[in-house]
Amino acid sequence: MNTVYDFTVKDMMGNDVSLGQYAGKVLLIVNTATGCGFTPHYDPLEAMYKELRDKGFEILDFPCNQFANQAPGDEEEIHSFCTMKFGTEFPQFKKIDVNGESADPLFAFLATEKPFVGFGKGLKNAALNKFADMNNKKFGDKAYIKWNFTKFLIDREGRVIARFEPTVDMKEVKAAVEAAL
Repeated sequence: MNTVYDFTVKDMMGNDVSLGQYAGKVLLIVNTATGCGFTPHYDPLEAMYKELRDKGFEILDFPCNQFANQAPGDEEEIHSFCTMKFGTEFPQFKKIDVNGESADPLFAFLATEKPFVGFGKGLKNAALNKFADMNNKKFGDKAYIKWNFTKFLIDREGRVIARFEPTVDMKEVKAAVEAAL
């Protein structure tokens, strides 16, 4: 696999979706959770989507429950929560695992292309790092993603060009998206 366009994922209903249909667009692929301290990221994500989608930008949302059981609902419950509370319009896919033996191949690819380099400095980031390390011990070398709302930026050719941990300011994420457009 050389680009994200080589992958097929499942939509909320369980149907296959080739990521090749997004060829030529800038993508932000995000693992999300509805009960996480970072769940408010949905607001700036949706604002960015509304502002930039006409320029060839898409956000692909993949709910995941592997981090402290913060996305326990089924696809319908998660989708309803996101649309009602945050007004999300960007595509949301089937809930997946992003770590371990059952990790979705797309996320294993993304994390291999852009590995984790840390949450940054500061007490909050150090605390998250300790909590994430405890959570991810069970996944060993397949702990690809450290926490909810990890974001991967994909260029128009389907290459992974950046990884943003949930602790990165959303203004920085938006600036990178705009530069890629």
